Amino acid sequence: MRSFIRHYLLALQFFSRVPVTGRLADWVGFSPVMLRASAAHFPGVGWLVGGSVAFLTWGLLVLLPPGPFAPLVAAALGTAWSVVMTGAFHEDGLADVADGLGGSLNRERALEIMKDSRVGAFGAIAVMLALLCKVALLALLGSISTGLMVAGAFAAHVVSRTWPLLTIRLLPHVGEAAQSKSKPLAGQISGAALAVALLWCLGALVLVISAQAAMLLIANSPSGVMACAALWLVAVVCSVLAWGWMHRWFARRLQGFTGDCLGAAQQVCEIAFYLGLALASGPLMRVLQGATL
Repeated sequence: MRSFIRHYLLALQFFSRVPVTGRLADWVGFSPVMLRASAAHFPGVGWLVGGSVAFLTWGLLVLLPPGPFAPLVAAALGTAWSVVMTGAFHEDGLADVADGLGGSLNRERALEIMKDSRVGAFGAIAVMLALLCKVALLALLGSISTGLMVAGAFAAHVVSRTWPLLTIRLLPHVGEAAQSKSKPLAGQISGAALAVALLWCLGALVLVISAQAAMLLIANSPSGVMACAALWLVAVVCSVLAWGWMHRWFARRLQGFTGDCLGAAQQVCEIAFYLGLALASGPLMRVLQGATL
């Protein structure tokens, strides 16, 4: 348990702006081996980030005057808070990948561009479109169901932080590892660490499915529970498909991954999760509503 907590706090320290400083940071410690072990808790970081975004979104929807624009305002402020919580860590990776792979077809040149701290046209456009997609899709979910929007905001942050670990497992680290913050992650993630990450992910999905079933009063309706589970399964499948596309892109263009690739994959998987929820919500929400009659 001591190692579990230390590795989780190290993941928070590395992948969020949650303050782990002073005596707490001294107790946690740091080593490349510890950072590699903390990869198992990347989805656990999503629990905290997604949970805080979900709580803020719910509070705004309660406090804002009712109307068609309330979900849009809540989605925009919730998305802004997620950026504050992570310090735009993943958005920065998306921008670098878009600049590198969009700016050159040559592998070495693309990697060189990705190391440049300046943001080019491809990167700026990619981040702008990503944020726009998140806000629009979350607002759409909010117009369908407040609970769906809040639960989706939570689950997406957990699920989208799970699949990039498969990239670490399946692809080699490329680039100048000595200058890379992701160098400790260059080693293949262990099967045990991957199992822990999947448990974080599964726990989030069980939580949102159970909560939605309870809110819709369909706990004793087999058809309703199945429809509820199918709704989230579609979102997960869309997220996995998005990761598969990104993984294939990295393998073909870079023959491996960098830390920026992991951040870019998280962003695309998060958007795909919202899209899956939105696509499935129409037919499946009608089933859910019918199950409560």
